[in-house]
Amino acid sequence: MTTDTPDVIDTLLDGTLWITFNRPQTRNAMTFGMYERLASLCRDVPTDRSVRAVVINGAGGKAFAAGTDMKQFRSFETAQDALDYESRVNAVLEAVERCPLPTIAAINGACTGGGAAIAAACDIRIAASNLKFGFPIARTLGNCLAAANLARLSDLIGAGRVRELIFTARLIGAEEALATGLVSEILPEEPDLLARAAELAELVGSMAPLTLRATKEAMRRTRAAIKVDDADLIAGCYMSDDFRTGMEAFLNKQKPEWSGK
Repeated sequence: MTTDTPDVIDTLLDGTLWITFNRPQTRNAMTFGMYERLASLCRDVPTDRSVRAVVINGAGGKAFAAGTDMKQFRSFETAQDALDYESRVNAVLEAVERCPLPTIAAINGACTGGGAAIAAACDIRIAASNLKFGFPIARTLGNCLAAANLARLSDLIGAGRVRELIFTARLIGAEEALATGLVSEILPEEPDLLARAAELAELVGSMAPLTLRATKEAMRRTRAAIKVDDADLIAGCYMSDDFRTGMEAFLNKQKPEWSGK
């Protein structure tokens, strides 16, 4: 069974649900509709053993997903717009985390911003050798990550490395991602990556489903037990002159000049 939308393709193949971001012309930059489709697929996946695992990947050979499509930020006018956006994205990431089946991110090429957040919310990450992972927002947009997102990343690679990545806006390559535990395997090329993702999905899909589900949920609850009020931080960044400057500079392929206001 295959169901197509303009920007997301979901395919059920041999008990694995493949979710493919399908905007290769934009390096699979995420629209709000794509985020919602991903969340819906993760929430509604059947648990009757007709599907046993989920693989998320990106089409086009150059990117898993290169963040949120920035053109959508031009409509932001109030602090509530920013808070609603971060809440919306966090709900999507929680849907990925809460997916009752094991999730595998098969990462090829650029995996940045919102795409990196999606990959971090998956249970297992494997990558092709051309991986570039990170959140270059201090160089591009001048916005910030929500506290829940920072906590998820810190669990994966450590708080110190998260700070360093954001402060320098650099991207992690495949070898560093493997060394830090961000990914568990590196494959040479995209065909090898997808073949290994299929093998891995079959393997984890054969395990006791309640064991996997309980482990996922217990680990999610452990992190979610710490509540952080970050509304002022989000509003302060998204409503700033710097955010507007960064967004327009990026869309016009220019270098932003930050004012700190």
